[in-house]
Amino acid sequence: MARPRVDQSTILETVHVNDEAARFAEANPDIEIVELLLPDSNGIFRGKWMPANHMAGLFRDGLALAKSVFALDAWGSDVIATGLYHETGDRDGICRPVPGSLRRVPWAERPTAQVMLRMEDEDGSPYFADPRTLLQKAVTRLSDRGLSPVVAFELEFFLFEESKGGANPTPVIEGIGPDRTNIYSVSDLRAYGDLFAEIEMAAESLGVATDTIISEAAPGQFEINLVHVGDPFAAADQALMLRRIVRQVARKHGLSASFMAKPFADRSGNGMHAHVSLLGPDGRNVFASPPDGEAKLKRCVSGLLDTMHDTTLLYISTFKGFRRLSGAYSPSKALWGENNRYVAVRLPRASGPARRFEHRVSGADANPHLVLAAILAGAERGLAEDLPLPLPVEGDVNSVTTAPLPPTMRHALERFEGSAWIADAFGPDWQAFYAKVKRQELEGFDAYVSPLEYETYL
Repeated sequence: MARPRVDQSTILETVHVNDEAARFAEANPDIEIVELLLPDSNGIFRGKWMPANHMAGLFRDGLALAKSVFALDAWGSDVIATGLYHETGDRDGICRPVPGSLRRVPWAERPTAQVMLRMEDEDGSPYFADPRTLLQKAVTRLSDRGLSPVVAFELEFFLFEESKGGANPTPVIEGIGPDRTNIYSVSDLRAYGDLFAEIEMAAESLGVATDTIISEAAPGQFEINLVHVGDPFAAADQALMLRRIVRQVARKHGLSASFMAKPFADRSGNGMHAHVSLLGPDGRNVFASPPDGEAKLKRCVSGLLDTMHDTTLLYISTFKGFRRLSGAYSPSKALWGENNRYVAVRLPRASGPARRFEHRVSGADANPHLVLAAILAGAERGLAEDLPLPLPVEGDVNSVTTAPLPPTMRHALERFEGSAWIADAFGPDWQAFYAKVKRQELEGFDAYVSPLEYETYL
């Protein structure tokens, strides 16, 4: 049965209250539905579908949505311990569109648009549990120093054949040789050239600037790099959107895509690396500016290393993600070095405007807004404090004796909960809130009886 036509004249009559919405409606008169996307604490999109003729009201008045949307665990279950439910009556906040995020959905058969949201509290202030609010705190601290970040994310993922009934995932390419790696294989890229071309086109239409694509170190594993942007919120938004794009396009091709940090015990995991430089008031990269650019870069590194144990729960936010720390390219120690891919903070071979650091700890399934908030806050701490900086690691990190990063979710949670620096950087209320979300997830995995346990002990 044909769907009824949406009366676009109603939109054009009232949507003038917002230029972005008006321009979009005029350019896309066939749109029937709008997907409202609000990333939760785990970076999972929550929200609603809205008829297109309600878009003017969204941009004018916002959207009422339960504040407890951020108090959901990885399974989408309420985390009652956060106190956002019975104690408050599960109150609404007001969601506002993120400027520039209203776009046409390229893969939808029904004419569809999407827009990302942020949440305000009832008094109009940014809501404390919205991950964008945490990122804003870190950005503000740098801004107070006259600095603004330039950021690019890199995300790794697997392409799997579609499986049903909980079967183990099967990578699309099995690889060659005893290790089944075939890293940097151009033929593997060519085998799925149509899929990657569609990902690139979808990314362009949604305002996600992609750079290179490579075949990674495991069968069916790939990496897409994003272009450096001078807006840290846009950088995090684009990382989230890239995950959505890859999954949706893969589904159209009869495949599934996963950014799970460690799908296989014996193969490489999926990381999310962040490249960061800082611009001064003159718009130039301070890391490349004499006389003290290199000194400022090293101070940022010292802050990142000093705070890394406290923030591990933000970089590796999933239960299984900690297994990735055992991999060769997955740093398990707070170390740094020049042009060394085995350290946590790498200084790539670059000079001038490209001088930067690369943070290599995060899993690809972490929340990019929280990851970037922790990175920028750690860098700012290094600029603010005279912290010791260990010697750079030139070779094997295993030869360096230092305390490893928290090896499990439980260890990382305990370190996070007890961190006075986390409370200072992001507020004790959010620190307690996020810890409760993660504790419920930990308890869920602790209560699960695995098939191996039945096989062993029945």
